[in-house]
Amino acid sequence: MLKMYIKEVSKKTGITSDTIRYYERINLIPPIHRSESGIREFTQNDIDILEFVRYFRGAGVSVESLIDYIHLVEKGDSTIPARLEILKDKRNNLEDRLQGLQEALNRLNHKIDNYQNKVVPREQELFDPTTK
Repeated sequence: MLKMYIKEVSKKTGITSDTIRYYERINLIPPIHRSESGIREFTQNDIDILEFVRYFRGAGVSVESLIDYIHLVEKGDSTIPARLEILKDKRNNLEDRLQGLQEALNRLNHKIDNYQNKVVPREQELFDPTTK
């Protein structure tokens, strides 16, 4: 069975060692097996859980919401409707954020176009030796 230490897991998942310890401390992830000397030994399943958490966090899901979601998963299939509602709610939030980002990108592109069409030609005119 694959066993990795926290530094390797951090590098593989892109989650800092401190954050991994924090996630374990607040029970966002299950307790990590420790060696006799107390060193965390991660399995592939532990890494998969961390990647699951990373994707959800990257989508803007709060730690608290993730804890709630994981508790529902642990309760079994009877919680599927509640989990589905959480996922739909998070999807709606992400779509709203995406729309806001698209609007910001459109504004930025407009500013860039204005700059290129007005400022850049004027600067070129100022420094063009043939216009003097």
